[in-house]
Amino acid sequence: MTTTIAANRLENLWDDARAASMSESEKLLYRSNLLGSDKRVTNYGGGNTSAKVQEVDPLTGAPVEVLWVKGSGGDIGSMKMDGFATLYMDRLRALKGKYRGPAFEDEMVGYLPHCTFGLNPRAASIDTPLHAYVPRRHVDHVHSDAIIAIAASTNSRELTAEIFGDEIGWLPWKKPGYELGLWLEKFATKNPRARGCVLESHGLFTWADDAKDCYLTTLEIINKAAAWLEVKTAGKPAFGGAKRVTLEADQRRAIAARLMPVIRGLISGDRHKVGHFDDQPAVLEFVGSQMLEALAPLGTSCPDHFLRTKIRPLVVDFDPANPDLDATIAGLDKAVADYRADYTAYYERCKHPDSPALRDPNAVVYLVPGVGMITFALDKATARISGEFYVNAINVMRGASAVSTYQGLPEQEAFDIEYWLLEEAKLQRMPRPKSLAGRVALVTGGAGGIGAATAERFLREGACVMLADIDAEALAATVENLSIRYGKDVLRGVPMNVTSEAQVGDAYAAMGVEFGGIDILVSNAGIASSAPVEETSLALWNRNMDILSTGYFLVSREAFRMMRVQGIGGSVVFVASKNGLAASPNASAYCTAKAAEIHLARCLALEGAEAGIRVNVVNPDAVLRGSKIWEGEWLDQRASTYGTDKQGLEEMYRQRSLLKRSVLPEDIAEGVYFFAADLSAKSTGNILNVDAGNVQAFTR
Repeated sequence: MTTTIAANRLENLWDDARAASMSESEKLLYRSNLLGSDKRVTNYGGGNTSAKVQEVDPLTGAPVEVLWVKGSGGDIGSMKMDGFATLYMDRLRALKGKYRGPAFEDEMVGYLPHCTFGLNPRAASIDTPLHAYVPRRHVDHVHSDAIIAIAASTNSRELTAEIFGDEIGWLPWKKPGYELGLWLEKFATKNPRARGCVLESHGLFTWADDAKDCYLTTLEIINKAAAWLEVKTAGKPAFGGAKRVTLEADQRRAIAARLMPVIRGLISGDRHKVGHFDDQPAVLEFVGSQMLEALAPLGTSCPDHFLRTKIRPLVVDFDPANPDLDATIAGLDKAVADYRADYTAYYERCKHPDSPALRDPNAVVYLVPGVGMITFALDKATARISGEFYVNAINVMRGASAVSTYQGLPEQEAFDIEYWLLEEAKLQRMPRPKSLAGRVALVTGGAGGIGAATAERFLREGACVMLADIDAEALAATVENLSIRYGKDVLRGVPMNVTSEAQVGDAYAAMGVEFGGIDILVSNAGIASSAPVEETSLALWNRNMDILSTGYFLVSREAFRMMRVQGIGGSVVFVASKNGLAASPNASAYCTAKAAEIHLARCLALEGAEAGIRVNVVNPDAVLRGSKIWEGEWLDQRASTYGTDKQGLEEMYRQRSLLKRSVLPEDIAEGVYFFAADLSAKSTGNILNVDAGNVQAFTR
């Protein structure tokens, strides 16, 4: 049952009726999901939980004790049963005989697979010994902001004792691993009344012999720390008070939209990065504070925070009281270069003979006074999550600096975690990136058949996609449909009329702030009209030219501007038409506008080549299914022109083609993908007909 408590306290969400029918391992999953559902308990992917459960040995049929513990790389908030590693406890205890001391700690990970129960393929994490050797059936390890604020204080041992007495112990900093597991075991054995332990600069361990009791203990200890911090910090200005003004929300987004493509270009030399912008109150409080310059260089304390956010953030030189954005942008090149040099020097100071090679030396977190926080990573979800981790770090620094002095991880300890050979092995096991990983695409006409199919093709290959369409209702439905399958991180929608210079500009600003820039433009917005020339009104002629010529010019111009700011090239793909190459009766306005579109692409291919911007054209023909231009009057008109009815029109087009096949939106999407991806890295100024064969449209 849910207990009503103060708004700033964690709630007891345990439902006895729901848990009554669960096995011990199912209760572990239930407890884990409840804890992981609240970022005040632990961040995404952080922490781990375990239970020691009686199972039946599949070979002997005898009862055995099995450790269920979160496997490597999982997230307790979203994991399922297959996210747990399972290991024989008797074998884990036998491992003590193989341990040769701290200098040989990493080799113990290699023994963990020999302890696997039930042929479970889930790899056990480095934290397994920390759970295995605590003499309690249930163990939680979480990274609560309130607890880490205590753990990251210079006098964390004294503060822990002041808050918890002898019910919660304290251990000095130790890199996670086998030795720390033995430390925890020794503490818990010598202090049988203790309910948990604070690990300096790291987090909290709690334990009990019942799943619900363990859950409630974790909540109680976190709430107690939070309440103590509230009392101690009451009336004190956070981070020493404000030093800089905070700009209005629309100003903040506008500034981020300009900064992010510049930063993205500077840091995407080896692999494209995707950005995320965060201007929540906690971030604005920190970036506008008196203590920003003192605390930011200290970096984070918790290893989980550090691995996501790097050694320290880059503070952007920007004065919100006297904003000179052009000067800030002009200084970014040097600021990024200086950060890389500093990071490289850190690597050289701390590396060991067997350390992995230097990794990407660019910052992950960029703090902009008065504006907010920008994070960049190889994909949108990681960029967002990295920002969430740094918000956790901000909360920790706020609490620690209010009650004591905040301390980050010592530089060598931070390096030894970042370049840990076990972490390197985990990175090497990561799957090969998809072909469009890190790429950002804008697709106009995104709610139509071709636009939606193109977006889905890109999403399957790892791209982030901004869909634009004049039909806001259809756009929202398309975004929702694709988000269900590919997640909300990678997809955005923006209502846009391609003939409106202001709306096009606003769409690109949204691209900048949502994803950090653009790599691919698919100009696909379209209409169609059919009328004999003597019945073609000036309004009809202008409407075709506005959308199919001027509209393509406007979205391309903005793409070129942003791509040049980034300086990492790009791909522009026009979805034109067979009619741009081959005339059709009773469609002079449409055919002429499409021909102009194709020639615009040729001109842009000439202009973009020196900047690595490729411009190509895909020419569809007779894509009836899902295409909005074939709705209503246009369909009737074309059927009348060719002397058939609606039902016969698709068959007529199929028979007209050389291959006698229908052309579908997915076929066009495949052609667009070819030009967008590196498959066509040496192609520009080209036309690809996807029309099942139309001799009149042959380009030569």
